[in-house]
Amino acid sequence: MDKSPKCRILVIPDCHCKPRVSLDHLTWAGRAICEYRPDVVVNLGDFADMPSLSSYDKAGSKYFEGKRYKEDISVAKYGMELLLEPLRTLQAQQKSNKHRVYTPRLVFCYGNHEDRITRAINNNPILEGTISLGDLSYEKDWEVHEYLKPVFINGIGFSHYFPVGAMQRPAATSIAMVNKLHMSCVAGHKQGKEVSSGKRADGTPITCIICGSYYQHDEDYMPDNNYWRGLLVMHEVHDGAFDEMFLSLNYLRSKYSE
Repeated sequence: MDKSPKCRILVIPDCHCKPRVSLDHLTWAGRAICEYRPDVVVNLGDFADMPSLSSYDKAGSKYFEGKRYKEDISVAKYGMELLLEPLRTLQAQQKSNKHRVYTPRLVFCYGNHEDRITRAINNNPILEGTISLGDLSYEKDWEVHEYLKPVFINGIGFSHYFPVGAMQRPAATSIAMVNKLHMSCVAGHKQGKEVSSGKRADGTPITCIICGSYYQHDEDYMPDNNYWRGLLVMHEVHDGAFDEMFLSLNYLRSKYSE
């Protein structure tokens, strides 16, 4: 049995920061971190939307527009500042008052939208040295994990999504994650929220969650934008078991907006 102590984890689903959309919900998430004081904060990726590179999913489909790319990077960095500013303010106050400084572990799982940078370089080698994942500067504050390389914390797997089947497609539902992965996992990528439960052979509970939306704007490509958006707080995390608590975007707005 896992002997690691129980912990609390706050999960930030896909934020899709991009130009000309509201980002003040990121400040609300930062304030939630300061209130709930998780031991670990996990960002599931697609924090940056990177619309300037959307056409680079196919090789050579568009001329690279450096100005739009720089704007995407700037917006993502600004969004990260909004997210972390409440924590930095709290830490500065604690340090000034000679109190114990709250320093959660910050874990970032790259998503497919950040991976647009890697795909653009692979499809157009001329971009090598011009753009890189390092432009986002996530590693300055976060423990960064490669795209689709899960990180495991107290028996829970976290990844932007979990590939399954012969074609390695994203697990489409949370029950598919239970049936295919046989352990507790949390993924983003898909809008809304899904929760499914099961048990391992030894009776240990399994819970798999998909929660892939934490933003205020509507997505043009979605036929219906009426899906859940919010944060996930996982209490009493130990050996794959936990109690989940969802904080909806509307709740966070009412609690933390000024």
